[in-house]
Amino acid sequence: MPGSPEWVSRSKRKREFVSLLDTRVPAVVLRIDRNPFHHGTLGAVRSLGRAGVEVHVVADCEGSPVGVSRYVRQMHPPPPPGASPDEILAVLRQVADRIARPAVLVPMDDASAIAVLRMRDALAPSYLLPAMPGTLAESVADKAELAAVCAATDVPHPVTLVPESPAEVADAMRQLGLPVVAKWSRPWLLPTGSGLRSTVLARSVQQARELFLRTEEAGSRLLLQAYLAPGPDRDWFFHGYADHSGTVRAGGPGRKQLSWPRGAGLTAVGSWTPNTEVRALAERLTAKLGYRGIFDLDFRRCGETGRYHLLDFNPRTGAQFRLFADRAGLDVVRALHLDMTGRPLPDGAPMAGRTFVVENYAPLAALRAAPGGRELAWYAADDRSPGRAMWALWCRHVSRRLRERLSTTTAATPAPRLIPRAASPSLTDNEKASS
Repeated sequence: MPGSPEWVSRSKRKREFVSLLDTRVPAVVLRIDRNPFHHGTLGAVRSLGRAGVEVHVVADCEGSPVGVSRYVRQMHPPPPPGASPDEILAVLRQVADRIARPAVLVPMDDASAIAVLRMRDALAPSYLLPAMPGTLAESVADKAELAAVCAATDVPHPVTLVPESPAEVADAMRQLGLPVVAKWSRPWLLPTGSGLRSTVLARSVQQARELFLRTEEAGSRLLLQAYLAPGPDRDWFFHGYADHSGTVRAGGPGRKQLSWPRGAGLTAVGSWTPNTEVRALAERLTAKLGYRGIFDLDFRRCGETGRYHLLDFNPRTGAQFRLFADRAGLDVVRALHLDMTGRPLPDGAPMAGRTFVVENYAPLAALRAAPGGRELAWYAADDRSPGRAMWALWCRHVSRRLRERLSTTTAATPAPRLIPRAASPSLTDNEKASS
């Protein structure tokens, strides 16, 4: 409570951290993917805005809860879904012209992270970006190439096969056993409205073949991957920032306690949990690749061997990155801004046991006690409007989905078969027939 020693200490740390950032340099948060419920975008806005940085957002504007945050200086229309590099470049140049001074660019989805790194030279000097090979983000985000990256860096990865024909799909299923994980190698290319999901648990050869036959529509190859069963203490993630020297700063290892959808979705509830093995894998991988900037890794521990297998390498900010705000107030987004503006990164102690909860996916978890501290994805006492806007939008979203399911169920249920009157013998008809 205000006036208590703990509150005074937190307030002092916050003032000291704000003074570390160069608030003359604005930030541009970029997301091409149309997702009004992307809480990571709001997290980036709040993290930088609370530190005194002017924040611009290039993302879906229509009804977005992010747009009503007190920390957004201005919302800008994003490139269209499936935009070409030239279209993305044109939008970012227009935003740069409005800001009229160099800004730190923070990509929030794979499509924007890959495009931005490829156009790094064209975006300079309007935007400040980490220096690394222009194709590296694409290589690690591509699920097919990630298997080769893991093999080259000695990081465990599930056995992955890339079939070239329907016959090879059946062969791969026999080798891997059922079920298998079917993934599109470049999920950011999936067309909007196609109904295709980036990852599916295929339980039959026929299901996998049907997916394979949609390869051209999906825009990338279909991968079949050995299934590592989920379980208690098996799903982990690591968020970090590799600075200009390659040293991993900020972030840390976290354990996924609840996902949405269950078993294979985003982190609905996660906790900051020390794990030296996961950290070592993350540091070895980024060092060998020469990676620079923000990254988000997903791991699953094999129940039989105990080894941690890398499932995904996301070359951008993860949605739950605010879980890893340490005692100095440093997180990966603030680390990026400090590093890009030539400022030193403070050393802060980890806050092990801290939890992160996405309220619309885990409402009950948001009400439970959190002795280690907790960060909510949407609610914030100093920025209440996005939370209210999210719940209004979420209720409409859920209502619409329920109506769609009910209409689908009604359409799928055959109507009672009506027997024409002429075909129903009446007493009179029977009497005539017997006469």
